[in-house]
Amino acid sequence: MAEIKKEVIENFQFEGEYTEGIPYGSGHINDTFRVTFQHKGETKRYILQRMNNQIFLNPEELMENVVGVTSWLRKKIVENGGEPERETLNLVPAKDGKAFYKDSEGEYWRVYLFIEGAKTYDLVENQEDFYQSAVAFGRFQGLLADYPAETLHETIQDFHNTVKRLDTFKKAVEADGCGRAAQVQEEIQFVLDREALAHKLCDMQAEGKLPLRVTHNDTKLNNIMIDDETRKAICVIDLDTVMPGLSVNDFGDSIRFGASTGAEDEPDLSKVSCSMELFELYTKGFVEGCKGSLTEEELDMLPVGAMTMTYECGMRFLTDYLEGDHYFKIHREGHNLDRCRTQFKLVKDMEEKWNQMNEIVNKYR
Repeated sequence: MAEIKKEVIENFQFEGEYTEGIPYGSGHINDTFRVTFQHKGETKRYILQRMNNQIFLNPEELMENVVGVTSWLRKKIVENGGEPERETLNLVPAKDGKAFYKDSEGEYWRVYLFIEGAKTYDLVENQEDFYQSAVAFGRFQGLLADYPAETLHETIQDFHNTVKRLDTFKKAVEADGCGRAAQVQEEIQFVLDREALAHKLCDMQAEGKLPLRVTHNDTKLNNIMIDDETRKAICVIDLDTVMPGLSVNDFGDSIRFGASTGAEDEPDLSKVSCSMELFELYTKGFVEGCKGSLTEEELDMLPVGAMTMTYECGMRFLTDYLEGDHYFKIHREGHNLDRCRTQFKLVKDMEEKWNQMNEIVNKYR
């Protein structure tokens, strides 16, 4: 992890005297610190981050997105009589007024107010946590429903363009650079048999049937701050992948990860299914949080979003396996293949529970 540089501390609009800086959180992308200052006898804490410009190639565009979205959320939260210091991230500007500081070595840094009395959880400790994350990501959609999404930068190009992901996959199969294709013919066929699924949402977006939304693109439980006392979700964090996209993809990625009965890399596929109890819980929370901001077509496509995101993720794991495991970190031989198979098992399970999934969505719309 990078160290906190004196020049960084000196170039942000902190209040008071710097007393401490410690590594904070469980994120793998950026270097995150909690820094403490003493100001007029009071302790003030902040989150300081060194942004990873190996993954995010244009940090200045990324920060434009963050400024736009957090300013908008703050305005809406104030209008709704909420607590803007706790219900959205609040940037602390650098001394030159910018939302970031570029240090003498070309590294980019940013600062947020620390949200007191709340924390994130890496694992669902009870079903209420999963429901709370659904409400929070739904509320995020609802508050940003009229934000001009097309003005946001794409921080990762074609992130959920499933058609392009499919083209990349086909090229990997054809090249077969590691000589692995012969052993995974069944998995390859699974992808090809569902080519129509890869096109469904992309086509609807192209035809104007699904609106472009501000999407989070990393809708996991640990990107929600949960209040220590009420155990209610209060704030969506980690806005690095906020960009224009489809609301149903944000919903779908949560289901893919959160409603599975097995781990993402579970080798025993008999343990892997899509829990309809968890699917219902998340659907209820998400639709409630959105407060009527989703169109009828978006509501119709929620189950398609769940299946598409799961199919796309499995296809990405399989692509990486065929190409020699260079994108996703692996911890054992065939790790990406195990991951791919869990996703495809979930897709199959969703296909079998298709009517049930639609009935659940209709119950809460």
